[in-house]
Amino acid sequence: MEDSCCQLSTISPFLMLIFLSTITTLAGAQLTGVNYGMIGDNIPPPDQVISHCKSKNIKNLRLFDPNQAALQALHGSGITVILGTLNQDVQPLGTDADFAKTWVATNVIPHTTSVTFRYITVGNEVIPGDIATGQFILPAMQNLQTALTAAGLSIPVTTVVPTGVLGVSFPPSQSVFSESSLPIMGPIISFLAAKQTPLLVNVYPYFAYSGNPKDVSLDYALFTATKPPVIDGKLSYMNLFDAVVDAMYSAIEKVESGGAVGLVVSETGWPSGGGAVGASVENALTYNKNVVAHGKSNAGTPKRPGKGLDVYVFALFNEDQKPAGTEQNFGLFYPNLTQVYHVDF
Repeated sequence: MEDSCCQLSTISPFLMLIFLSTITTLAGAQLTGVNYGMIGDNIPPPDQVISHCKSKNIKNLRLFDPNQAALQALHGSGITVILGTLNQDVQPLGTDADFAKTWVATNVIPHTTSVTFRYITVGNEVIPGDIATGQFILPAMQNLQTALTAAGLSIPVTTVVPTGVLGVSFPPSQSVFSESSLPIMGPIISFLAAKQTPLLVNVYPYFAYSGNPKDVSLDYALFTATKPPVIDGKLSYMNLFDAVVDAMYSAIEKVESGGAVGLVVSETGWPSGGGAVGASVENALTYNKNVVAHGKSNAGTPKRPGKGLDVYVFALFNEDQKPAGTEQNFGLFYPNLTQVYHVDF
């Protein structure tokens, strides 16, 4: 996370704007949060969800789209929010400045006096799978940033990508964006560098482990290895999470001015069931407990030690309308609000 320190002895006009809009950059503090997904027919109503989050000390949430009931429930809660756009809105946001202005007027401005927005994110994992839509991500980011600025709001705009944007990911130092992703990612990275805004990335060691358990050890994926399974030059990796994050850093740094761009882990998690290899309550508890502690520690990664990382766990609930199997079992809580297992936030 690119955080900036401020002098509390003076209040600049910029800080007054932040205060009046209740937009907080939370300088110097690394965040742990949770993804608030709603792909289920039995998810509790938003007012119950937000009250539950407050009772569990969950202070940071990510919304995948501007659900108005959820935004209303967040009023006065003190919970910071990453607010996403629907993937189907990426193209109109990128081609129509008035659409972007209306999106901000509808989904952001009515809530800024009572909700703290940390980022606005354009789409979720649009690339590398949908290159046709991906070409509109940067224009959409630009149009939204312009609309926010015109409204007197300094909320940063970014996007969310999977690690699938990488063409080479191992060893971490040799990581590069894929040939299909680079034409889109390069300009996005340059935009983020100019704005000093991080890129959001979804990091899932579980899928790397479950897809290749013979070569990827469970201990390495769960943060429980006792010696570094991976050595990359002078850097030693005790866990797969750090290796994946550093692979993203390496790819970003190979883009001009990319070294200035930080990362936020917008999704990470481990399934507690679903019948697949490694999917168990015990492993889910171990992974999420360790990744939250890692995020809070400000330890950073071997490539960027001491540079803390904001981490958002996926997800609040088991969602029964997702594909059957592990996809339905990433929740920290059941829809009846009882916990699947306990993670201390």
